[in-house]
Amino acid sequence: MKFPRLIPRSILALAAAFSALSAVPASAQDMPFDAYMQLVIAKARAEGVSESTIQRMTSNLTPNMRVIELDQAQPGSSSSPGYPALQPYIDRHVDAARINGGRAVYNETTRLHGPIRQQYGVPAEIIVAIWGHETNYGGYRGNFDLARSLATLAWEGRRRALFESEFIALMKVADKGYSRDQLVGSWAGAFGNPQFLPSVYLRLATDGDGDGMANIFTNQADTMASIARYFQDAGWRPGIPWGVRASVPSGFNVDAYRSELVAPVCPRVHERHSQWKTVAEWRALGVTPYNSLPPDTLVSLFQPDGPGSPAWLLTSNYRVILEYNCSNYYAMSVGLLADEIAR
Repeated sequence: MKFPRLIPRSILALAAAFSALSAVPASAQDMPFDAYMQLVIAKARAEGVSESTIQRMTSNLTPNMRVIELDQAQPGSSSSPGYPALQPYIDRHVDAARINGGRAVYNETTRLHGPIRQQYGVPAEIIVAIWGHETNYGGYRGNFDLARSLATLAWEGRRRALFESEFIALMKVADKGYSRDQLVGSWAGAFGNPQFLPSVYLRLATDGDGDGMANIFTNQADTMASIARYFQDAGWRPGIPWGVRASVPSGFNVDAYRSELVAPVCPRVHERHSQWKTVAEWRALGVTPYNSLPPDTLVSLFQPDGPGSPAWLLTSNYRVILEYNCSNYYAMSVGLLADEIAR
């Protein structure tokens, strides 16, 4: 996934904001909520948001203390050695219910698969797997008032630039004809079947059926085209899988081929991957893919649960899945779910 933009009050609401302030862990608020919202309204107005949209998206806003609690409860980057095992995560997230749900959606949308693959190069099973992981195929998209959540996170201030810009982006989304009641989602501001942040919606949401709207809430064609466009934008290469299972010789020292590069983003995720080598080079070392890949394909060896456990050769398309959510657990479960859906 990618990230978020923000916004006004009476004397009584101002008093309520001051009262709520005492319940917020100290760190960020540098002015009353209503005063801050007036600054954001001015920025939204300067960026062309209509007055009617500003009014309906900022009317009666107050801070949501639950959103601040959830945000501050998020784990930071771990510096502890070792990693939780992958297999238990896969067992929970690539289970029979999610596989069967994905196959049902896949079969319901077969009319869309060819045109989307032709235009964006992304296979339908990958798109459906993302949909399944993000919202259980639309079963749960979140019920937080996005305007209130994003305004709260911006005012709270730890990541003000991010959430303020996302709140303003949300108002631009609303300017396209969405009511505030429709604009609900996760506490952190993501919404719709693919859980796009407002800025991502503005950049990549796509009208998949030609009706003039990019409705990622309930429209299957728009949802699938939007996810496909996201992957295309992130660099998906048509015609190659995300990765394939591979056999590793007994006693093979995977650590001898660890990459010495330090990734600028999500280093703990990328440090687990090997150096890039061609399939032919891995074969020469005794590492054999279960499914055929062109011998000149560059791949990285990944054996997350250690010697004797399953291993994969990952292509550059695996890195594209990481663009959606920078977690090996997430990306592996998306790839494996996609394989099961298409099976």
